[in-house]
Amino acid sequence: MDSGYYAACTALMSRARALETIADNMANASTSGYRGRHNVFQSMLARTEAANLSPLNQAINQFGVLGSTRLDLTQGTLERTGNEQDLGLEGPGYFAVQTTGGTVYTRSGNFHVDLQNHLVTEGGDPVLGKNGPVTVVGAPLAVSPDGTLSVSGAVVGQLDVVEFPAGTQLESLGSTYYAAPAGLAKAAESTRVRQGMVESSNVNPVNSVAELITVQREAEMMQRVLAMINSDINKVAAQELPRVSG
Repeated sequence: MDSGYYAACTALMSRARALETIADNMANASTSGYRGRHNVFQSMLARTEAANLSPLNQAINQFGVLGSTRLDLTQGTLERTGNEQDLGLEGPGYFAVQTTGGTVYTRSGNFHVDLQNHLVTEGGDPVLGKNGPVTVVGAPLAVSPDGTLSVSGAVVGQLDVVEFPAGTQLESLGSTYYAAPAGLAKAAESTRVRQGMVESSNVNPVNSVAELITVQREAEMMQRVLAMINSDINKVAAQELPRVSG
């Protein structure tokens, strides 16, 4: 079959996956601490080991596929809330959170103290300190830039804020939770905690809409290409096969 058919089909599939990524970003444009993802395309040469492709054949078989997505590490805007239990991060760090599946990491600092006096996330998962889940009894709560927590002037613990080496691939677990390869988390050195603030999503809605329109047009174009190629194949089959069989 014409290699153009494979190229167009692969391009359409990659654009469909790209649309999913963009839609997820747009859906979380107002989610505190959310970090957008960007599509990463790579070239792929459709060939077999036995094939000796000419330069022309290599050129027409070279087409783009969606290789993966990468996490956008750009700092979101810190927005003041006035709530002493809301915490934002300035820098590359993450809060450590305890879940039923193990320790995960988040930039979302919409925290509150539950009935068991644990500092927890919006979903009710305990926020971790240096010595385990953070317990807060009493008020007012004060949090210093290094994550030290004090109640009425008495130190009650320190948040476990971590950073990862440059290039670390974090896995999105949905919403604002991320998983990291074991052993890479280290105590934050250049991250500061800002009390009474939360970090907004770093997704730019205007750029996302523009990207969505572009990818949609590319997908529609690939659909038209596939229809044209399919029409040509059917035409050849209708005209040539009877003569061959005859």
